[in-house]
Amino acid sequence: MTSKTAKIYFTDFFEVSPEVLKDYGAFNVSLINDLPLFVDPFLLFDSNKPEYHDLHEEIIRYVKFLRDISTDASINKGLLGNWFRFPEVGQNWLGFSRTGNKGSGLGNKFAETLHRNLHRVFKNFGDETITQGSHLEKLCLMADGVGRDHLSDFTTNLIKPYLLEYTQEFARKHIDASLRREFAIEKVRFDYAARRWKGAKYELPTIGNDFVLLSPRDILTKDEAWINRGDLIDHFQDIYQAVPDEQLRAQVNDYFLRRLSEDAKEEEIREAAASTIEQFPQVLDYYIRHKEKTGDEAHKVSGLKVRDTEEQFITQIRALVDEKLLGTPFYDEASDGYEESLRRLHFLKSVIEDQDGYRIFYHKGKPIQREADLQIMYLLTWCATTYDVNREVNNGRGPVDFKVSNGSRDKTLIEFKLASNSKLKQNLKHQVGVYEAANDTAKSIKAILYFADTEFRRVQTILTELGLTGRRDVVLIDACASNKPSASNVRDVGQGELALETEQDSTE
Repeated sequence: MTSKTAKIYFTDFFEVSPEVLKDYGAFNVSLINDLPLFVDPFLLFDSNKPEYHDLHEEIIRYVKFLRDISTDASINKGLLGNWFRFPEVGQNWLGFSRTGNKGSGLGNKFAETLHRNLHRVFKNFGDETITQGSHLEKLCLMADGVGRDHLSDFTTNLIKPYLLEYTQEFARKHIDASLRREFAIEKVRFDYAARRWKGAKYELPTIGNDFVLLSPRDILTKDEAWINRGDLIDHFQDIYQAVPDEQLRAQVNDYFLRRLSEDAKEEEIREAAASTIEQFPQVLDYYIRHKEKTGDEAHKVSGLKVRDTEEQFITQIRALVDEKLLGTPFYDEASDGYEESLRRLHFLKSVIEDQDGYRIFYHKGKPIQREADLQIMYLLTWCATTYDVNREVNNGRGPVDFKVSNGSRDKTLIEFKLASNSKLKQNLKHQVGVYEAANDTAKSIKAILYFADTEFRRVQTILTELGLTGRRDVVLIDACASNKPSASNVRDVGQGELALETEQDSTE
């Protein structure tokens, strides 16, 4: 590659200054792979921007429509599918554990869960007496089947007109006409009188044959929505014990305690809490009221998470690519997918172990030990490749982390594992072989990252027991901070930001 900057992010592809995009309020997404952020509807509800309040009201209006029509047995399945099911809005390039930007969207399971719970959970929509308002997230509190990705997909679909106009305005002001064009978009606005979705046309940034959507930074978060089931279960006892209705509090307490043994462990307590919530959904309103009262914290936490994501997946990846990889043989591709994958992995191993690249795996001085984050970092280094690099390919026997291919006969699978993974031995023994058979290839590579000497010794023991010691297709990557010459220079700067010092910084 001869370019001084690899094309990874929105601003790279559309030749816009990152500062201009940030001043506009939009997040600089990667157009190589989704980044792990999503729209939290609570940030719309609790915002001081009138336009966000209007968006939240439109979401609630549509949910009330679904609730009201779901009792009509005469409505055919085709109409129900059109009203209840939505595709993922992949053009915003946000999400979790997806190949590129293509997710599954809101399919039958979500539609069935929504249909089943509407009457119980949303029967008092618009007439709340305990909470300040109505909340879509309430649906996610009832069952494990509806999570943050479903919540975000549903929200993003219903605020799509705003995102389209938001992106169109930026594109017309800041993006060259040659990099944008008009698109006819389906399911933009819902006509309640005609009970059908209507489309519209927008002038948008284009990549390939598709468009790109921008998202405002102040409606995004990471990990979990402010109102979420995990938080509800974790704090269930505090929540129901604070219920002012004495009779309800006594009933909930009795039902909950009768499901616990004397020496109940955490799992049993969580199961009892879930069962009690199912029996007394009124408790949900008291939980939501508590979250409403602490709304200021939601914006602070989400703001930090967005900045942390930028630091981890944009600032530091950009530094890794531009300062460590460009101008090196890294992007000179081999003619064989296996050799190319292995070569890139060894080059990254060298950068991590010998050139301070290990710092990219640390946040607030602690190692990032989430496989999904490490996989995203790896994938972002495949920019401008002629190979087809797909993440989480699933051929019916579970998803493999990466498949690198160049035609139907040249396929290589790559699995990233953390040395701390409790199932590491089991996965090395069985998992990869299953994946190879499912993908019709005998070529695979196992990359194992370790962050401590104890983890390294554990991996060595496992490899010895499995007869994998010294294998070319098993690559160990040392991400320990303690054994690096410049480890003492890893420090925090600002709130939630990780230092990535230059050589000059390191000597100060």
